[in-house]
Amino acid sequence: MRPSPLSMDTILNVLENQYRRRVLVALLEHNPQDADDPKIPSDIKLADEDLETLRIHMTHTHLPKLEESGFIEWDRDTNSIRKGPKFDEIRPLLELMQNHADELPDDWL
Repeated sequence: MRPSPLSMDTILNVLENQYRRRVLVALLEHNPQDADDPKIPSDIKLADEDLETLRIHMTHTHLPKLEESGFIEWDRDTNSIRKGPKFDEIRPLLELMQNHADELPDDWL
C-alpha cells in the first residue's frame, strides 16, 4: 500500500519558518546525494542573530521537524542532510517559490 501524500496543512506547517524554507530550497539546487560533500552549501544567508541560538533552534526544532516530515534525512553525527523520501512531494511548491522569489516578500526565502 502506497503511503498517502502529506496534507497541505502539514506542508505549510513545515514551511512556516524561514530557516526551514532556506534549507529545503538549498536542497533544490544542491543534491548532496550526488556529491562527495553531503553538507548544505554555506551560501545560505543568515540574519544577524546569535549563531549559537540559531544552532540550538536548528538542532532541536527545525532539522528534527524537517526530518520528521520526511523532507530531509539528517545525520546528527556528521551534521549533514540530504533529500528525504518525501522531498519530491514538496518540490513543486519550493520550485514555484524559488521561480517567483523576486515577486515575493524578502523574508519568504
